[in-house]
Amino acid sequence: MTILHYEISGRADGPSLLLLHGFMSSRAQWRPNMAGLGQIARLVVVELLGHGRSPAPEEASAYEVASYVDAFEDIRRAIGAPQLFLCGQSFGAGLTIAYALAHPGRVQGHIFTNSRSALAPGGRLGDEATRAAEADRIETGGASVIDALPLHPRNAKRAPAEARDEMVRDAALLSPRGLANSMRHTLPQLSMLDRLADVAVPGLLVNGTWEKAFQPLRALAAERAPALEIIDLEGGHSINLEAPEAFNLALGDFIRRHNGLV
Repeated sequence: MTILHYEISGRADGPSLLLLHGFMSSRAQWRPNMAGLGQIARLVVVELLGHGRSPAPEEASAYEVASYVDAFEDIRRAIGAPQLFLCGQSFGAGLTIAYALAHPGRVQGHIFTNSRSALAPGGRLGDEATRAAEADRIETGGASVIDALPLHPRNAKRAPAEARDEMVRDAALLSPRGLANSMRHTLPQLSMLDRLADVAVPGLLVNGTWEKAFQPLRALAAERAPALEIIDLEGGHSINLEAPEAFNLALGDFIRRHNGLV
């Protein structure tokens, strides 16, 4: 049984859509999308280890990508879904791509958003020593260090106020050990660029064009995986928050087409 916290809402008779947020976020990441997406899908909102209501195990193995893949499979079985649609945001994208690679027969379609970790060329995700030092600083310093990190939700200035306020409240639940272990053990395994073309299910990248640093990776994804659909929207890194109506329309169209509802 999975230790990841998850919640189910939306259309009970619809296809199941697993939604996974990014680093330092929570279930609140999807708040502006819930009503729209819930009209077409059964939403399965999952929280990363050390985030929100999920635990923060001590064991390094719990944070490995393979362990997350097993956890998603446990969730699929628990909710009785023959197949899933997947949507990974930022840090979550590498994990949902990994599940699509491991269990293509269980996936109807895969969606992801801007994610430099999932598309890092050659798996290069920064200097290992620097990353390890930052993980130690977070675990040792605790809340005072977490509150000052650039990725803290309070800095999500373009997010709707209600969603940002909820993410800020949930940030108080962030586990220093969970964040540190995510940096130590999950992040180095997240790059899926070299395997993107091997994903054997329909795929969609919803790209926020205002994040300039991500646009070369968007081009790499298009080159490496020609079958990948890409929709460019005006907005930044958290495109589902910054352009929720357009994001919902893009996902709704993708799900309907690949669920045989059109």
